[in-house]
Formats: sequence, C-alpha cells, structure tokens
Amino acid sequence: MVADDEGVIAFVIIGAFAGCPVFPPDNYWNTPVTALPVHSRSSQWLDSIGAAQLHPDFGGARYGIPITVTRKKPRTKVRFDYSTESDRVRYPLRRSTLIEGGSDRHTVVVDARYCRLYETWNTRRTPRGWRAGSGAVWNLRSNALRPAGWTSADAAGLPILPGLLRWSEVRSGSIQHAIRFTAPRTAPSYLWPARHQAGSDSSAPPMGSRFRLRADFDTTTYSKRARVVLTAMQTYGLVLADNGSAWYFQGERTAKWPQRLIEELKTVPSGAFEAVDTAGMQVSADSGATKSTAR
Repeated sequence: MVADDEGVIAFVIIGAFAGCPVFPPDNYWNTPVTALPVHSRSSQWLDSIGAAQLHPDFGGARYGIPITVTRKKPRTKVRFDYSTESDRVRYPLRRSTLIEGGSDRHTVVVDARYCRLYETWNTRRTPRGWRAGSGAVWNLRSNALRPAGWTSADAAGLPILPGLLRWSEVRSGSIQHAIRFTAPRTAPSYLWPARHQAGSDSSAPPMGSRFRLRADFDTTTYSKRARVVLTAMQTYGLVLADNGSAWYFQGERTAKWPQRLIEELKTVPSGAFEAVDTAGMQVSADSGATKSTAR
C-alpha cells in the first residue's frame, strides 16, 4: 500500500497502482513477448550496448525514481525548456512532491482521482516557480501515444511509470509488465511505441527496442524474489527508454528493497538477453494497443 500527499492509504493490487490501471491490459508495456521472434539485429545491438552485468538503478533510501500519489487538483504552472514538445497544462507539483536525485530529477505523479499520470524531467523549484526540461501527461486508462517526434520525461517519448519495478509487485510474487532500462548509445531513430530519438550511432539499438531474458537462462539458483524479477524479464522483457549507463534498469525509490535482492540481480549477464522483433504487436502507429496474437 502507499500513502498519498493527503495521508490517504491506497491499496496496490497486481496490475494496478493507487487504484488505477497502469494503462489497459492490452497495452504494449503489459503484453508478454515470449512468443515473438528474435530480432535480426539482436547480436549487433547487444555488442553496441556492451557486455556487462545487469545493474538495478534503485535500492536503499536514496536511489530509484520516486512515485507521488495525489488526489489534489493540478494547480501549478510549469515552464519547460522543451516547451514545444511538452504538455503545457497545470501539474500537481508542490513542496511535498518527490523528486529523483542525481541529474535527471524526474517526477512521477499519479492523480488517483482521475487516473492521470504527470511526469517531468530536470525538475526544479526556482524563485519564479516550477521549471522542468520537459513534461508529459497520460490518461492511465488509454492507449493513446504522444505525437510522433515528441519527447516526454524520457528521451524515448514513453511514460516512465509502467516501466518501473515496484517493491509491491516483487513482494506479491507477480510482475506483469516490461521494465525500463538505459544504454550508453542509441540510434538516431525510434521503434513503436517510442516517439522520440536522442542518438547518433546507427549500429546501436533505437529507442523503444525491447530485449528479453532468454528462456534457457537458469534461474533456479536465485532466491524466490529474484526469480519473480527474472521471470518478468523472460516474459515481458526490458524496454530501451533513455541514454545512460549500460544495462541499468529502473525501479521505484523505497528503502524497502532488500539488499540481497539488489546484489543477486547484479549477477545477471547481459549476454543472457536477446532483442525481440515487436513489429507484429502493433495495431496502429498512434496507439499503444497490441494485437491479440501477441498476447
């Protein structure tokens, strides 16, 4: 369960957050990729990212992307550095809003009244009010995508929330979505449902590329909770959403993450992954919905 900024307790169930769906069940993030073919450029993309161990980009009280739940009316005007590609509406930002540490300074805010998701990047409070690099708003009940070519709070133009690993899911024993990760180099292109690119290396994977932990990877030596995460990586995979350190995957910021779990996940080799061809999932270029044959 999670407390919002009004002190109200919301119970988190599998596949939902703060009483809201995290996009529809047929959404790209929530669709298994176990039956999809290996992408023809899988080996090339793996070489481009580089051989490394997986790295949980979360753990302890300081690391990870925090999630704020609110039921208050959005009331804050935000000035954006990339204003032409940001949703210029009022955002539910206030002093109590949790901001990611480090250079990215993301905010992820769920309006639990209307199931709206507000996300910003490079967020800061200034003497003149709130400012951010970019901002995006989603209806969590909809498969609608951002306009083609637009960024979001992520370089790929994707939402952050559906790709965050959450402690409540691991504890429940079931993760039913893909997980966001970063790579040091990306191509100057993007794959559906990503909407934006921020790369220059044509040999690297495009934003939106999806990778799957191979089915033959032996998970039996891992703890029960680590196997929950690894099963999700085999079933739903990882989605390339931003430039950053190789094979860093993201989770929510909470002190509840067990250190043993974090250390176990660091032992998974990048060579155990393969890129998958997601072209057969697409229903429409402007929708995150997937075909029934992909599920």
